[in-house]
Amino acid sequence: MATNTKRKESMADRVYEALKDDIFEFRLLPGDKFSEGDLGARLNASRTPVREALYRLQREGYVEVLFRSGWRVKPFDFRQVEELYDLRVTLEREAMHKICALPEEPLALRTLTAIWNPDHPSERAVGSTARALDESFHCDLVAAAGNREMTRIHREITDRLRIIRRLDFSREDRVEATYVEHAQILEALRAGHAQDAAERLTRHIRASQAAVREITIERIREAAEAHRRGQEIAQESP
Repeated sequence: MATNTKRKESMADRVYEALKDDIFEFRLLPGDKFSEGDLGARLNASRTPVREALYRLQREGYVEVLFRSGWRVKPFDFRQVEELYDLRVTLEREAMHKICALPEEPLALRTLTAIWNPDHPSERAVGSTARALDESFHCDLVAAAGNREMTRIHREITDRLRIIRRLDFSREDRVEATYVEHAQILEALRAGHAQDAAERLTRHIRASQAAVREITIERIREAAEAHRRGQEIAQESP
């Protein structure tokens, strides 16, 4: 029984990761519809793990169920994204002031400084590693402020923005900017300049927000065009 349960969990995880990767890489576009049967056939998975994976993705906000019509990749709501960024900026700015008001410098600041101000550019992370470190940077700063509810809400916002924030690290210039800006934010914090840190943080987040919006629109357009060409070729084939 335990073996069967583990096998189902493993299959559900595999379906989850495959479908999430399709969404993240725009092989499935916002608004695309699909059925549990089609997904199961494509991934060679039975109905139970497919449904478990879909419910998990639904809870995370990536897909939605349609009444008697299967499932759909959740369309991008750019207004909602902007509102989430507004809330994120508010929380992180407040964290800057709370950190500077602490009686002692949090250990997290020294740890983050070692990561974001390396001795040589060759020590900088790239790709998915840089993306994960960036997410940790912002979450660790908020956590260092010492407000558990602020930390919890901020992590929820981070989870909901992850699908587009990852695109900020698909361009080398954005990775370079992230290292420079993170180092400047930390320098201001460690000097006790809360307002300066808050202003630098705000500019950093807003620049990232603008970049990921631009990249997201471009990637959706490119994927839609490639899909259209693929359909035309398929129709022309004998």
